[in-house]
Amino acid sequence: MDTKIGALDACPHTSTDLCTVPSNGAVSTIQSSTPSTIVTPSDATLGRHLARRLVQIGVTDIFSVPGDFNLTLLDHLIAEPGLTNVGCCNELNAGYAADGYARSRGVGACVVTFTVGGLSVLNAIAGAYSENLPLICIVGGPNSNDYGTNRILHHTIGLPDFSQELRCFQTVTCYQAVVNNLEDAHELIDTAISTSLKESKPVYISISCNLAGVPHPTFSREPVPFSLNPRLSNKMGLEAAVEAAAGFLDKAVKPVLVGGPKLRVANATDAFVELADACGYPLAVMPSAKGLVPEHHPHFIGTYWGAVSTPFCAEIVESADAYLFAGPIFNDYSSVGYSLLLKKEKAIIVQPDRVVIGNGPAFGCILMKDFLTALGKRLKRNTTAYENYHRIFVPEGHPLKSAPKEPLRVNVLFQHIQNMLSSETAVIAETGDSWFNCQKLKLPRGCGYEFQMQYGSIGWSVGATLGYAQAVPEKRVIACIGDGSFQVTAQDVSTMIRYGQRTIIFLINNGGYTIEVEIHDGPYNVIKNWNYTGLVDALHNGEGKCWTTKVHCEEELIEAINTATGDKKDNLCFIEVVVHKDDTSKELLEWGSRVSAANSRPPNPQ
Repeated sequence: MDTKIGALDACPHTSTDLCTVPSNGAVSTIQSSTPSTIVTPSDATLGRHLARRLVQIGVTDIFSVPGDFNLTLLDHLIAEPGLTNVGCCNELNAGYAADGYARSRGVGACVVTFTVGGLSVLNAIAGAYSENLPLICIVGGPNSNDYGTNRILHHTIGLPDFSQELRCFQTVTCYQAVVNNLEDAHELIDTAISTSLKESKPVYISISCNLAGVPHPTFSREPVPFSLNPRLSNKMGLEAAVEAAAGFLDKAVKPVLVGGPKLRVANATDAFVELADACGYPLAVMPSAKGLVPEHHPHFIGTYWGAVSTPFCAEIVESADAYLFAGPIFNDYSSVGYSLLLKKEKAIIVQPDRVVIGNGPAFGCILMKDFLTALGKRLKRNTTAYENYHRIFVPEGHPLKSAPKEPLRVNVLFQHIQNMLSSETAVIAETGDSWFNCQKLKLPRGCGYEFQMQYGSIGWSVGATLGYAQAVPEKRVIACIGDGSFQVTAQDVSTMIRYGQRTIIFLINNGGYTIEVEIHDGPYNVIKNWNYTGLVDALHNGEGKCWTTKVHCEEELIEAINTATGDKKDNLCFIEVVVHKDDTSKELLEWGSRVSAANSRPPNPQ
């Protein structure tokens, strides 16, 4: 059956499910069951067609920075009744916002101007590519008459070759469309958007500045919803892979399951949980998969992150005689400097379209969701590993009780954040020590969770918080951001205020780049201290709803949280938390030393 990518019914507002279709599916824009209505000539423009397509796939907000090459395009985008323009302070944050929006809504979009805007947003697009997020990056390009001439344009590097921006985007997008004539504009736009949905990657669309408002017969009807034929598993290969995997796991005494971040792109989270229900194995997640698997599952044992795992989780995973990893990414960060105690011959690695069992065999053209579903029907139930976990498990203790007016400790802060979580909240964790502290939070049913582990760009969370909160206004976002990261992208707190968002930002002020300190210390890791609450007050400037405070001890923190969740529950709340510069999680200390060792390996002998 075709998978129809259409409005909000096809793109549910959830924090763990992307509206995506596996790669290489066929595309059809013809559906006999969906009548196409004629639009008025004034609306039959390229810009309005693009706007209608965005709304159709579930994008109701675009994140933009205006520039002279995209102004007419923005006119036609915002003329679409179902599309809101969210103006951002800079292109980097517009890209990060589209990233955060895509994590919740399933696809996001940003609009910038030629080259100066395009190269500014490039870093955010690379991050979305690394995280397998469908994102439509739209750039207002040069006048169509300037292509093929020897003219030199502003916003370029002073050469008559306009392809610099395109060449930069080719490595961080899965499709690039340069629309500089109307004849093939409809085809290029539709191909770009459908490719982003199928591949679950960003795409680049450049639209000449003089074309956005021009009517054309190809835009004279409402676009027919995309019909994306999903890839199908090779039936014989699927049966062979399931048989081999079942034999491998059924022979094991204490097998375990570990979920990875590619569960999202494979749309296989439900199938993974159903497998866990059926087989009785303990269920863990890799750090970058936190939030994809329900933590209230009866066999959930926490985050597997090598030496910095949830207590007792690594012991169960690494002592298992078989482990199935669904959608893993093993990089230097997730492997804690390549120090995981795993053996390839014990592992089944399930990727979105491939299964590898031990040192062989391997099976291609098999969708993860199909494989996990079929495997769950074949495995014998085995609860041995979970019973072992249950026997050795000791509940975590609580932080030492603070003395009256004692300087606030980070572990006390996160104890209180834990108590704030519910199905009506979502957590955004910035790169840094918040990675480790937020990993220890226990997510209630329905609580969203996002962080950017593969790319790890500091400052990502400000824009991502803006985009995520815009996508799901019914949830209250709790963002945990370090002072160093905040200084990179702070401006768009003003955009959050402008659009009436109710986010609670905990700004953790410890005087520098703490995560870098634990990898390799130096004077460059110390930053200039800002008056953070004063800065946000200046951004507020009396317009909109915003409340700020600074806390130094637990008593002040409790009062601040009570205010943020009480009288100021409809405000953006900015709480600056002042802590000691050396107050870090024990996990960061361990992780930092191991990553430092991996980074400082001497060159191999020549």
